[in-house]
Amino acid sequence: MNKVYINGILLDGSENMVPHKGKVIFVDGEKISRIEDKKGAKLKGYEIVDLKGKYIMPGLINLHVHMPAGGKPKKKQQDFRKLVKLITSNPISYAAVPMVVKKNAVTELMSGVTTLRAVGGIKNSESKIRDKINAGKILGPRMLVANEAISVPGGHMAGSLAYEATSVEDAIKYAKKIIETKPDLLKLMITGGVLDAEVRGEPGVLKMAPEMVKAACDVAHANGLKVAAHVESTEGVKVALENGVDTIEHGAKTTDEIIQLFKERGAYHVATLSAVMPYALLPLEVTNFKEDDQFNGNVVFQGIVDCANECLKEGVTVGLGTDTGCPYITHYDMWREIYYFTKYCHVSNAFALHTATQVNAKIIGLEEEIGTIAEGFCADMIVTEDNPLEDIKALRHVDMVITKGRLIQNPKVKKMENVEDALDTLL
Repeated sequence: MNKVYINGILLDGSENMVPHKGKVIFVDGEKISRIEDKKGAKLKGYEIVDLKGKYIMPGLINLHVHMPAGGKPKKKQQDFRKLVKLITSNPISYAAVPMVVKKNAVTELMSGVTTLRAVGGIKNSESKIRDKINAGKILGPRMLVANEAISVPGGHMAGSLAYEATSVEDAIKYAKKIIETKPDLLKLMITGGVLDAEVRGEPGVLKMAPEMVKAACDVAHANGLKVAAHVESTEGVKVALENGVDTIEHGAKTTDEIIQLFKERGAYHVATLSAVMPYALLPLEVTNFKEDDQFNGNVVFQGIVDCANECLKEGVTVGLGTDTGCPYITHYDMWREIYYFTKYCHVSNAFALHTATQVNAKIIGLEEEIGTIAEGFCADMIVTEDNPLEDIKALRHVDMVITKGRLIQNPKVKKMENVEDALDTLL
């Protein structure tokens, strides 16, 4: 039955949003059919959902997720290459991967994320779940997926979540191979990361040759796909933008030339503040990381913050994603990424929530469908007891999730208490 939401306080997702009382939101099927003043609104024929003074807003959009992992910290670093090889070598163990993706997708949804972008997984396990969600066979958020990424020997996630390309010809071959799995975007691993660093103070070393970046981007663009790239150094950002990348994931300290490249390319920065904060800011006795990891984590963290702040100052669009799958980064903590955005980039709560909804929708090309509560938009919404414009932590507990018009009351999320306790010290 179509639903009408009454007695809620509306936050529409716009940049300077303010709470609107007395609005009635009509949902017909998957769409918001109209929004009217409560006085005089005709509710006959609709199931009434009384929000009792709670806040209703667009569902959150998480732009950077790795679906096969859940963020559970380990006492020592895993060999992901060896682990993935073991999993994929056996049909029985590999059959479990889509089930893990499904479970994590549901966790994202129940935490208030109604759309996510998966940027590097195990084979085509993510598109399998995306297709089942789209067909209505299973419950989950809207998913845009990259499936497997492209890296190089010794590069980030090479041999685990990414193919190892050794030449331009390989880059083209793997891009075409990935496109056969029907992804929504292509993902490149252009630089190393925190745990890839071979030298203290030098994370994010350029790994992928510029001509390989261009070749892969050309194939993706010829097939109507955008390209996202893991980049954690200034040199890497420059190479990525010069050769066709559409979104810089993570980021690094910028230059005037880089800002100009962002503008000329119409590219976006996807900040992942959550990703390296545990490395950079949590005590080593809590994380069991090495001192060099902590040092390099801080280099990358400061680079991400600098990139986001410079982009914001210069009018380059900045989006948000958690990089879930990294240690301590869970599928239910998108609210923390939004909170960190206010803390380290000094934006208002309203702008941060706007970024996690309308702006993120724009970055993935869906700004006419999601990210806003308005007539004609998809009914992807969440409800909270308290006002996130006053305190972003109101998003920590979601009372309702509406996904494509389907209402989920009192969504439940199983949390890792040790992770919660550790991360709460960073608030």
